Amino acid sequence: MQIKSIIYSLLFSSITLSSAFANQTLMLAGYDVIRDYYKRYLPVFSEQYAKQYQVTPNIALSFASASKQAIAVQNGLPADVVTLNQQNDINGLVKKGLVAADWQQQYPNQATPFHTVMVFLVREGNPKNIRDWQDLIRPDVKVVFANPKTSGNGRYAYLSALGYAQKQLKDPHQVNQFIQKFLKNVPVFDTGARAASITFSQRAIGDVLITAENEASLLAQATIGKEKFTLVYPSISANVPVLVAEVNKNSQRHHTQQLAQRFIQSLWQEPAQHIAAQSGFRPNVPTVFAQYQANFPTISTFDVNQQFGNWQQINQRYFADGGQFDQLYLH
Repeated sequence: MQIKSIIYSLLFSSITLSSAFANQTLMLAGYDVIRDYYKRYLPVFSEQYAKQYQVTPNIALSFASASKQAIAVQNGLPADVVTLNQQNDINGLVKKGLVAADWQQQYPNQATPFHTVMVFLVREGNPKNIRDWQDLIRPDVKVVFANPKTSGNGRYAYLSALGYAQKQLKDPHQVNQFIQKFLKNVPVFDTGARAASITFSQRAIGDVLITAENEASLLAQATIGKEKFTLVYPSISANVPVLVAEVNKNSQRHHTQQLAQRFIQSLWQEPAQHIAAQSGFRPNVPTVFAQYQANFPTISTFDVNQQFGNWQQINQRYFADGGQFDQLYLH
């Protein structure tokens, strides 16, 4: 286990918030686009915890695409808390005996402190006049999003397009044709959402990036070189939960149960919710959301599990080897 920990410390990015009196280390493993939120919130949490318990915790961060993170924790990444965007990835940790079976009942909103939606990011001025999913099958439009076989964000992007197609086109053959044209317009698939953002923003590939609202907001606010961007809200989009869970087996071994639980609980408190809103996430505490509602346009959303089944069914049908994504992308 020590060898695995050393290997993972080399493979995954890490930040430490510490003091001379720190005697606890908490490791958070998250999907890649949550990193900016945690970089903003962790100093606040660390200060609050120190005032209450007279000790400043060391907090190590690990980021990668959602599925990679789930597999990494299963294989020994010593995370005490995970933040992922698919229920099945955390349920996979439950099956391995790492997370409690009732993890979603332990916290409000089914362990979802905030959420996001899938949106479009286009070049400044929207030169291709991209407004909705229908525009993404035009031959003159190049589309960038993360590989749905390796990225949770990629899966939500794909399922958003599929949800739109099924709503507009009742015939399954026409739906498949729509998705084929959609996939044909993707010049490259990156393994994670952050890598796809870099491809679009820094490598200047593609006319539109499909990503979570928080990631799109971050890029729209930032100027990378001379490049500027505009958010576009499609007519329909998948709702994307931000899920948190304690990795009980690790926190018990590290004696960090209290720290892990206090950290997770804090995500529903006002400081965390305000920073979430300022980071482009939609708070799940109604009083906080009301203060930022003007920043979050109303958009028609759907629950992918209600529309397509549970994640085991979704992955088997759409994203497993030989599934719909492979069939339509390689056709």
